Formats: sequence, C-alpha cells, structure tokens
Amino acid sequence: MNGLVKSGTVLGGYIIAVFVASVAVAIRIARTDGPDAQASAGMYAFGDALLFLAVFGVMSLVPTGMALFFLRPYRWFWTVLSLGTLALAATGLAATAVYVWASYQALPRSPLESWAALAVLRMLPAPLLATSFLLSGLLATTRSSRWALLVAAGIEGAVGSYAFLHWFASCCWI
Repeated sequence: MNGLVKSGTVLGGYIIAVFVASVAVAIRIARTDGPDAQASAGMYAFGDALLFLAVFGVMSLVPTGMALFFLRPYRWFWTVLSLGTLALAATGLAATAVYVWASYQALPRSPLESWAALAVLRMLPAPLLATSFLLSGLLATTRSSRWALLVAAGIEGAVGSYAFLHWFASCCWI
C-alpha cells in the first residue's frame, strides 16, 4: 500500500467519524426540540458540542489507530509523540491539582477560583486522551516510547477517574 492510499484511508475514516458524530447530534436535536430547548439554548448547544466531541472522539480511534500503525517505522515520530503526550498529561495533572487546591480554599472571587474553573475544561477530555494514549502505547515500536505513552495514559486515566468520582460520586467520598 503506498502513502497516498494510506492517507486516503485514514482521511476517509475521519470523514466517517465526522458524519457519525453529526448524525448523533442531529438525532439529539430532533428529539429535544421544544420549549425547554428554546429557553436554555446555550446549555443545549454546549451539550450538543460535547456530544459531537465524544462521538467523534470514539469513532476517530479507528482511523487514529490505522495512522499510528502506518507510522510504526518512523522512530522520530514515536519519540516526539511520547514526549508530547507526557507534556500534555502533565497539564492534566496540574489542572487537577489546581482544582483540588481551589476546592479547599475559602477565598471567593480569587484568581485561583478562575483557574479552577478553567481546570475543569482541561479535565473533561481526560478519558478520551487516556484511551488515545493507551492505543498509541500499544502500537509504539520502541520500549521507551511505549512506557512514556502508557505512563501518560495512566496519568490521564487518573485525572479522568478523579473528575468522575468527584463530580458524580461526591456523595460517597469527597
């Protein structure tokens, strides 16, 4: 398979992922069209955006896996990818730390509170990033890249787990 066919296959996979995500959002809009949706249009739009990103993220794992498989022979790619994922995972860890720290501070309207609000946006994609990093780690060709990607997946998994437990099971532990 030449490079053009490989690129076309991966691009086609992403186009299918966009289509499936768009259909999911269209179905959601059709089922929730009413006075509640009109009264809270901004909230529904944000929910639609999150739904699109979630469905697209899951559907794009297949073409991403194909792209990573096609890039296996390029050692420089895996080195850059593993370093980038570790840096990105560090931002997730920092966002979680800021969020936890702000939760225990009693200073309303402080800059820390603003940072904590932004930290939530960084914590939201953690489960998808963990899955992507795990997939990358499983396909990595060098041992150091594999370990770095798996460590990054673990960090993102911990960030996502904390967010889930804090937001959805807060009655039980935090």
